[in-house]
Amino acid sequence: MPNTMQNLLAKNTALLVVDVQKGLNDPSLGNRNNPHAEKNIALLLAAWRQKDWPVVHVKHCSVEPDSLLRPGLPGNEIQTEAQPAPGEAVFSKTTNSAFIGTDLENFLHKEKIESLVVVGLTTDHCISTSVRMAANLGFDVILVSDATATHDRTGHDGVRYTAEQIHQVNLISLNGEFCQMAETQSLLQELN
Repeated sequence: MPNTMQNLLAKNTALLVVDVQKGLNDPSLGNRNNPHAEKNIALLLAAWRQKDWPVVHVKHCSVEPDSLLRPGLPGNEIQTEAQPAPGEAVFSKTTNSAFIGTDLENFLHKEKIESLVVVGLTTDHCISTSVRMAANLGFDVILVSDATATHDRTGHDGVRYTAEQIHQVNLISLNGEFCQMAETQSLLQELN
């Protein structure tokens, strides 16, 4: 029987904040859905910090020469709403998964964290990959649907897909298989 959200939040649950970086708001990436994602992330960060629950940040440090997220460029910086507080763990990655090439899994096990609430950017890349991997590694995962976002894309078939279409299809494919879905306000109510 699957865990309920309340049961998952009763465990040692970390808020995993993935790639909330300035480069992912660059206009060159095109139209983005969910303009309130960062505001919702800030609300969840405040709630986790008030409860003194673990917060873990992951930052993409691209090795691609033209990437907006390459170290040393302004786009690599974490957005104001998601700045790590003193004492919060920060992991740097070079792939879409928060677990590949980082010590994140070992850290979570060492801290006895069994459940993750995942927020960040972008839904179809690092969020989807990290949620899938977290579930495959045995963590219980809640993905906050309105605390993630993505951009419009053109498919291999030349068809243009909106950011909202891509966002929703990714959420549908993750829900029930790799995670439970929640929205910011319902999650905040569960925390009270």
